[in-house]
Amino acid sequence: MAPILEIRNVTKNFGTTEILKGINVAIEPGEFLVLVGPSGCGKSTLLNCIAGLEETSGGEILIGGRDMTHVSPKDRNIAMVFQSYALYPTMSVAKNITFGMKVRGVDPATQERKLKEVAAQLQIEHLLNRRPAQLSGGQRQRVAMGRALVRDPALFLFDEPLSNLDAKLRVEMRSEIKKLHARLGTSMVYVTHDQIEAMTLASKIVVMKGGVIQQIGTPSEIYNRPANVFVADFMGSPAMNLIPAKARANGGETRLEIARAGEPPLVLDHAAPAGLPEDVILGLRPEDIAEAGFRSGQQVQTVDCRIDMVEPAGADTFVVSEMGGKQVTARLHAETRARAGEHLPLSFDLGKASFFDPASGDRLN
Repeated sequence: MAPILEIRNVTKNFGTTEILKGINVAIEPGEFLVLVGPSGCGKSTLLNCIAGLEETSGGEILIGGRDMTHVSPKDRNIAMVFQSYALYPTMSVAKNITFGMKVRGVDPATQERKLKEVAAQLQIEHLLNRRPAQLSGGQRQRVAMGRALVRDPALFLFDEPLSNLDAKLRVEMRSEIKKLHARLGTSMVYVTHDQIEAMTLASKIVVMKGGVIQQIGTPSEIYNRPANVFVADFMGSPAMNLIPAKARANGGETRLEIARAGEPPLVLDHAAPAGLPEDVILGLRPEDIAEAGFRSGQQVQTVDCRIDMVEPAGADTFVVSEMGGKQVTARLHAETRARAGEHLPLSFDLGKASFFDPASGDRLN
């Protein structure tokens, strides 16, 4: 099956500033692609190029197998939901939703049928006679989505659609969008700087930094096998622990030594693949460092660690210990007996370890 969207070596310059630097990505029909990265990484610019709101400086954009690089936005068979919702304040909800169809000359009976379908899908039938000013943020978001849905586009584009909502509503709307995607099976491209949103919604994630794609993968691939230190640090909350270590060849094995202030070095045997450079960065997610006895397996090693800080967080308790000059976070169970200033045996699940080159930041294993 041909990709519904194909971006081939797309570049975008504003004057002498290069915003997008040779972007290549494709999505299959029905996929939910999330573009994620810090502010200024180029993700919204890329979305605007897909929509035709920005001209590309180079490369091609294909939608449904057709080259749309220089085609006007209205002829690209896309629908866009903006951060600001962009609703007409003087029109009712019903008219906001049907306005685009009216402009395109869709007959009134079809307009009415599509309005009813979409209003039922989004559970906004009771709002159709209201004006945008009479709606909550979440209701306005639904109306903006309804206006996009009635177009039956080949591709939905979302530009940070939840960033204006409060935290609780954001979680609710996230699950609404996920359910909507599952029900409709439509192809979606979604921009966010919120990595939790990206992990929750996406079937495929593109992590961007400085106009360059850092990694493309499923949420699981991005989380468990980050391509570099940037992705490891950006994706996940709390972020992956990135611990400077020395890899020492020990017979046919490699062991890791991690310096600790005022304590003997932390030594992990059989910890690393052969052939690592002497200086490495060990990457471990907080959940891969547990209290002794809570993890088992060949590659689990338990070491006594001094606890510097304890942070209760409901179902979990996070503890912080200094290793390799870094504050390393472990995710423990809520009833942990950890106390700041005391020592506690912690188990490291080295089967889950990532190793990075300190100079380039690239993944080594």
